[in-house]
Amino acid sequence: MNLALTDLLLLAALMIGAALFWRAQRIRETALRVTRRHCEREEVLLLDQTVGLKRLRLRRDGEGRLRLWRFYEFEFTVTGGERYRGETLVAGDRVVRVTLPPHRFSPEPDQLH
Repeated sequence: MNLALTDLLLLAALMIGAALFWRAQRIRETALRVTRRHCEREEVLLLDQTVGLKRLRLRRDGEGRLRLWRFYEFEFTVTGGERYRGETLVAGDRVVRVTLPPHRFSPEPDQLH
């Protein structure tokens, strides 16, 4: 089997692309796991059980290192009738924060009247 240089470069590009895709999927799964836990603690229901990439930005973190910042968006509900949009911020492969906008709180059933 005789491979030309262009074949090797194409193969290397495909392998790098696959590795980057796999890493991005792993980071998205981490963001989803942390978002689920946050929603459980806040006693809200994560809708669609997913997070979607909203935007990418290249900027420095608190330690001055250049990182890829990913902003994921998700929807949640408290009462079942209203949808709210939250955001999960990931710097590199570390979740920085999960943000929930102002939303209604449903009282506990025993607290009614």
